[in-house]
Amino acid sequence: MRRPNILLTGTPGVGKTTLGKELASRAEMSYINVGDMAKEGELYEGFDEEYDCPILDEDRVLDELEDKMSEGGVIVDYHGCDFFPERWFHIVFVLRTENSFLYDRLESRGYKGKKLQDNIQCEIFQTIYEEAMVSYRKEIVHQLPSNTPEDLERNLDQIMQWIEQWMKDNN
Repeated sequence: MRRPNILLTGTPGVGKTTLGKELASRAEMSYINVGDMAKEGELYEGFDEEYDCPILDEDRVLDELEDKMSEGGVIVDYHGCDFFPERWFHIVFVLRTENSFLYDRLESRGYKGKKLQDNIQCEIFQTIYEEAMVSYRKEIVHQLPSNTPEDLERNLDQIMQWIEQWMKDNN
């Protein structure tokens, strides 16, 4: 494997897609937004009426990703992380956003009621971070602030440095 695999995870609206696309461009890596991939391949097992969204078929997603992940050089973006095999990722970044920023971002996406409140609570209670800490070796899980454009630039620089070091150490 010439390049590492990276998982970007966090509550919806924290900036995973913005970071992931820019990182993939700078690092010349593949970028996979699991939500988009599921939509394109119709990798669903139903529909959640309460949250007004499709239910991901995790087994079909894993089947779809397996070959790509074994090649390396993949940035995976998804708001959940506990169903991905630990062996796939060299590092996991959990993006975190202050609630006032997150509320505005989710509201602008049309999130309302229970869906909006539950996602804000998910961020308050560090649900995704705790999920990552249980699912992966603690030393590969890192939290990154994702509130401002300056945070984005700092995160890009930090991750690029990590990728460069990984490539020196592993090639």
